[in-house]
Amino acid sequence: MRRSPNIIVTGTPGVGKTTHCESLVERTGLRHISVNQVVKDKTCHEGWSEEYQSWIVDEDKLLDAIEEDVAAGGCIIDWHACDLFPRSWIDLVVVLRVDSTTLYDRLKARNYAEAKLQENLDSEIMEVLLQEARESYDEEIVIELTSNSLEEMDSNLDRVEAWVKQWKADNASSSA
Repeated sequence: MRRSPNIIVTGTPGVGKTTHCESLVERTGLRHISVNQVVKDKTCHEGWSEEYQSWIVDEDKLLDAIEEDVAAGGCIIDWHACDLFPRSWIDLVVVLRVDSTTLYDRLKARNYAEAKLQENLDSEIMEVLLQEARESYDEEIVIELTSNSLEEMDSNLDRVEAWVKQWKADNASSSA
């Protein structure tokens, strides 16, 4: 039994996943697993996609690369997808959302190509990642949080931090 929960923070690029994860690490002491970094550092890819300007992830290699860390618990997994992670690994799925104008501005500031920018806007508008999370995990562990402002982010961090404390309290006796 894990002593600390595993959390996925997911959402369309530009919603604030990494910012949330880094702040949660500071507040909770959990470990940040940036999937993008793991893919690069441990060569969990099949090459570079010029079209999408990103690595083509080898999901089996990725899961093998992080399995030991996740089995130990206390991980905050930061990635734009969540459906590949086994249900037994995950205790909470946080789906961050932003409004279209905010997302457009954030992706434009990152110099996203127009096609990639539009694809991500469409994904956000159509709630693709939220639906993926709801289809992949039990409803009670999936939460949708908005991340349009610093105030919303602070509120999100407070909520997830309180959840982590409660999870630890609820699971203390079974992990002893």
